[in-house]
Amino acid sequence: MKKNKIVQFLDRSEEVILVGMFALMVLIIFIQVIMRYIFNNSLSWSEELGKFLFVWISWLGISIGAKRKEHIKITMFIDKGSPKLKCICDILSELIVFGICLITAYYGLELVISQSQVYFAGIKISMSWGYLSVVLGCVIMMIRNLIIIKDTFTTLKKGGKKE
Repeated sequence: MKKNKIVQFLDRSEEVILVGMFALMVLIIFIQVIMRYIFNNSLSWSEELGKFLFVWISWLGISIGAKRKEHIKITMFIDKGSPKLKCICDILSELIVFGICLITAYYGLELVISQSQVYFAGIKISMSWGYLSVVLGCVIMMIRNLIIIKDTFTTLKKGGKKE
């Protein structure tokens, strides 16, 4: 199916941001290892910033896993059914994931608000920035769920057979 410009922008943005964060995380950890084992002087902020980036990478990465259909699914019984049944089960599954993401984003937003005055010790930024990854990751995942549901409905209208 042809992707519209918004979906293409979302796809490209996710990949660029995640690759950038991953490269930065690897660089920071590499510098920390060099500082600690060669110069016997570790950086106070590097480990915490590495963990912070890892959390962001994890939450933003859930959407890419959905786009590529790489999340774990048990499809043993569904695979034995008709193409229409597979589409219906896929839609139901995506709706459940959407609901879970909605709840997680809601409570994540509460954490963002409640933790705004609490700071990471080593990097001196608000914990809210860490929890914001949960909210943003879930919102992007919900957008991805809606795209997948729309595409699956299109497939269902064609009798359940994918192009």
